[in-house]
Amino acid sequence: MKNDYIKGAKGAMPIALGYLPIGFAFGVLAVQQGLTILDIFFMSLFVYAGSAQFIAAAMIASGAGVISIIMTTFLVNLRHLLMSASLSPYLKHIASPIQALISFGITDETYAVGITQARAETCSAKYFAGLHITSQASWIASTVLGGALGNLIPDPARWGIDFALSAMFIGLLLMQMKDKKDLLVSICAGGLSLLIAVEVDGNWNIIIATLLAATIGVSVELWSKKLSLPLSE
Repeated sequence: MKNDYIKGAKGAMPIALGYLPIGFAFGVLAVQQGLTILDIFFMSLFVYAGSAQFIAAAMIASGAGVISIIMTTFLVNLRHLLMSASLSPYLKHIASPIQALISFGITDETYAVGITQARAETCSAKYFAGLHITSQASWIASTVLGGALGNLIPDPARWGIDFALSAMFIGLLLMQMKDKKDLLVSICAGGLSLLIAVEVDGNWNIIIATLLAATIGVSVELWSKKLSLPLSE
C-alpha cells in the first residue's frame, strides 16, 4: 500500500511541473491585484482550482460582491461534478467518506491522470492520496512563490504570464485526444461553448457545452459500433 502512495506521487510529477509556471503566474497576478501572500496561501489551500482562483482574484480586485464571487467560482468549478461522477464507478471499492476526500483533490489535471490510471487498473485510496497531496503541495508552493516575487515583474502580460492557464489546458486537451472521436468531441465542445457564450451570461456555456459534446461523443460511439465502423483509426 505504501508503494501505492509513491506511485501516486510519481504520477503527480508531470502535474507538479506544470503547476509551477501556472501557480507562479497566479501568484504574480494575484499579488498585483491586491491579495496578500496569506490570502494566496489560503485560497490555494481551500479553493484549489486554478481557473476559479484567477477569476476570483480578478473579481476581488474589481470590487465584486462576495455572493457574485462565490456563485461565479461555483459555476466555474461545476465541471468537477461531472469529473467526480465519471471517476466514481472506478472507486466502488473505496468507502464513501474517503471518496469525498478524494473528490476535493480533483482538478482538471489530477482527473486526467487519475481516470487514466483507474481505467487501466484498480487504484487504492493511497494512490489518490499520493497523486492529490503532491499536486496540491506543488500548487500551493508555486502560488506563494509567485506572490512573494510578484512585485518584481511589473508587466506580467508582456511575458505571456496571463496566458499560462490557457496554455496548460491546451496541453491537457492534446494529451487526452487519442482518436478521431476525441477530436470530434473536442471541436464540438469548443464550438458549442463559444456559441452558447454569446447568448448565455456567466459560465453556463462550459457546463452546457460539456454535456452536449459528451452526448454527441456517446451517440457517435454507439452509432459507429452499430454500423461496425470504428472511428479509432
